[in-house]
Parts: sequence; C-alpha cells; structure tokens
Amino acid sequence: MNIEVLEETAQAMVAPGKGILAMDESHSTIGKRFAAVGLENTEENRRAYREMLLTTPGLGEHISGAILFDETIRQKTRDGVPFTEIMQKAGVVPGIKVDKGTVPLAGFPGELITEGLDGLRQRLQEYVKLGARFAKWRAVITIGEDIPSATCIEANAHALARYAALCQEQDLVPIVEPEVLMDGEHDIDTCYDVTEATLRAVFEALYQHNVLLEGTILKASMVLPGKDCPEKASPEEVAAMTLRCLKSSVPAALPGIVFLSGGQSDEDATRHLDLMNRMGPHPWPLSFSYGRAMQQAALKLWAKDPAGAYAEAQATVARRARENGLAALGRLAEAA
Repeated sequence: MNIEVLEETAQAMVAPGKGILAMDESHSTIGKRFAAVGLENTEENRRAYREMLLTTPGLGEHISGAILFDETIRQKTRDGVPFTEIMQKAGVVPGIKVDKGTVPLAGFPGELITEGLDGLRQRLQEYVKLGARFAKWRAVITIGEDIPSATCIEANAHALARYAALCQEQDLVPIVEPEVLMDGEHDIDTCYDVTEATLRAVFEALYQHNVLLEGTILKASMVLPGKDCPEKASPEEVAAMTLRCLKSSVPAALPGIVFLSGGQSDEDATRHLDLMNRMGPHPWPLSFSYGRAMQQAALKLWAKDPAGAYAEAQATVARRARENGLAALGRLAEAA
C-alpha cells in the first residue's frame, strides 16, 4: 500500500468544484434506461453512448473521475482509443465498480447483502493494469417494518471494509457506498437514525480492517423521507439533517464525501448539495457522484438522433457537470 498515491488520488477525486460521474450501470440497469427512450440494449449502443459521455468537450473542468463498468473499462472509441486514455487526457480519473450486485440476506427477509468478494484481489490487479485508480462498492440498506436489522448493517459494513482493504492493497482508492434506500413510507427522522447507525458501523469496520481513511471516499445517501411518506421535507431540512448526521458519524480524517442522487430529481439532488455547501465550512469537501441525475437529460436527447443530437447531448452533460460543480462550492446561483 502506497499511502502517498492513495492520498493524492483521493484528493484529486474531491478537488474543489469537481465531482464524479457515475456511469457504472450494469447491463440490466442500462437496459431499462435505454428501453425508456426506445434504444436497443446492444454492446455497440452502450459503447457509443458512453463514448458520447466521455468525449464531452471540457468534461474535466467539473468532473474529477468517472466510475466505469467492467465492459466499459475495456472499450475504445470508434477511432480505437481506449476510454481510459481519453479520460486521462481530459484529467478525469478512471474508476471501476467491482461489486457483483445484491442478493437476499439469508435468514433476514426483505434485506440484502452485496456479493463480489470472492476473487476480488485478482480482479483488482487486472483493473489496475487497465488504468483504474479507484473503485466502488455499493451496499444497500432497506427501511421497512422491523428492518434494517443490526445483522444486515453489520454484514454490509464488514463487506465494505474487506473490499476497501483489498483496494488499498493495490493502491486503489475505495469508494464505500452504504446506500439507505428512499423506498418506503418512513419519515425523515427514521432515515436519520438508520443512516447514522449504518455510517457508524461502516467506519468501525473500516477501522477494524486497518483501512486508511485518508485514502478512502464515502459515497453517501442524503437523509430524506421515504418516497411514500405523506410528510415531505423542505430542501433546507434535508440539507440540515444530512449534515447533522454526517458530522455525528463520519471522521474528519476522511478526504471527502460524494453524494448519490438516489431517486431524487436532477434538480433536487443539485439543490440539496448546494444548500449543504452554503451551510459550511465542513470537516470535509462535499461533492457529487451522480449517475442518472447527470445523464438522464443527455440520454433522452442522444437517443432521438445519436448522430444529429451528439453535440447537443454533450452540451447537456457539460451543463449538468457545471451546475453540480458549482453546487459543490455552494455557488449554484452562478449557473443561471
């Protein structure tokens, strides 16, 4: 483990005014997004779409890194240039999703555990050779009747810590992502309690596994009421509750926190991030690692006419990157 390399990469990932583009959708997930806009889910369509994203002019101005899928990190532009090379030239750090998705947690109905630890050391070694400098692992915590259980939280925290330690062994910065889902009728106070318990368990597990916090990034969900909760929360309440939760559970040694959009609208995800940064200063930079909230508008444009709408779709990507980059500084008003 090279401490200097890990710290340098982590700092680059949360550079001021920059965030991470999440484009690590599995074949099934991107298939659903393609189907919604009338696109066939073929390897060439996936490659062409992701080339459009990664070759956006000026992408590196507000995007520090991009999380790729196993297929994507091996792909090239139509001119034969590896995607990782395109990214490096643009100043965008290549990252890779390494978990293998969620499965039911045996003995705990309604709860999930993430798979992918078997053979992970060897896969990480290959991804380093392919150009990756950071990785991502997503755990999923569901709120419902009598859940999450302590067992579910602890099992997922343990898996995140094992993954993180294996990443740092290969000089890859681990993004740890314990996502508390928005699904359900729970109120914002319940989400706060679950998020706080989850984060405390994750950082305790990271400590137990000798994970270097200075070379780790947290990808966090915001504290929000469930989608079906009758009591809605104001943007100011979401921002304040999220900050209070993070300050009570995340060590200051962490180089930065990036948020997932997690079912929020594009505008809400950006506005919440901006509000939190305007409430600063904070112990760590607060930025973004958005997938759908960064891509959805561009995908709709590109799908209508992949050749004719290419420039317009890329301009949309650049605009969303700039808006979120300004939100990461608490300066979203300047985007108008």
